[in-house]
Amino acid sequence: MAHPAFAQSIATDLAAPHPPGTDLFGIILSAHWVVQVVMAILALAAFVALTIMVQKIAELTLAFRALRRSAQKLTAASDLPSAVRSMAAQRDPASMMARVAHDELSALSEFPTEPAYAHAAQQRTRIAMDRIEAGALARLRAGSGFLASIGATSPFIGLFGTVFGIMNAFLAIAETKTTSLAVVAPGIAEALFATAIGLLAAIPAVLIYNALSRQISAFRRRLADAAAQIERLLSRDLDRRSAARLTPSAG
Repeated sequence: MAHPAFAQSIATDLAAPHPPGTDLFGIILSAHWVVQVVMAILALAAFVALTIMVQKIAELTLAFRALRRSAQKLTAASDLPSAVRSMAAQRDPASMMARVAHDELSALSEFPTEPAYAHAAQQRTRIAMDRIEAGALARLRAGSGFLASIGATSPFIGLFGTVFGIMNAFLAIAETKTTSLAVVAPGIAEALFATAIGLLAAIPAVLIYNALSRQISAFRRRLADAAAQIERLLSRDLDRRSAARLTPSAG
């Protein structure tokens, strides 16, 4: 059991206010200007990561909502023209794919009904839809490169501040010719604080990047499903076109 006088001394020390320069704000102000620059860069990196996170949450939410709406209309449509009419007011990637397929179907009215022309139309539609998909994914991935860079470089930037702060601590020992903690503590404190800020910037950036990658992969799978529905409708309409042209000659 602790002695009452010793316990009272610890309680008094804990209740006493921090001496100047020992709180976090004081550490930042008393740090070397190089370490202050490192801290500012890392704080800016953390702010950029959080800003990208908020932007991407809103962007992905809207993208998934529009894609879900288009997928429902494609499922309910019996042919490509009706699907395009139902999505006339939409501008998401799935509706753009449907319009491209419809344009190719409409252009076939100028050509004979040979299977080669229908196959060529399907190939052109596939190429156009691939480009639409690539553009949509590129827009969703915009900014993720910053997250990867922040997650990869922030610990090393913080480590640079750590090394510089410890170097200052050793220089203080050399100047004062004493190993008192009061001499080396400020340098060590700012060094450790730079490390903490580096981790604070890197860890969220890595987590946000991984979560963003998973969401983009999920969006790509759903967009591929919508593209498959459009190709199914296009193939059905091409078969109807061939049957309509062949029926009179069969009679």
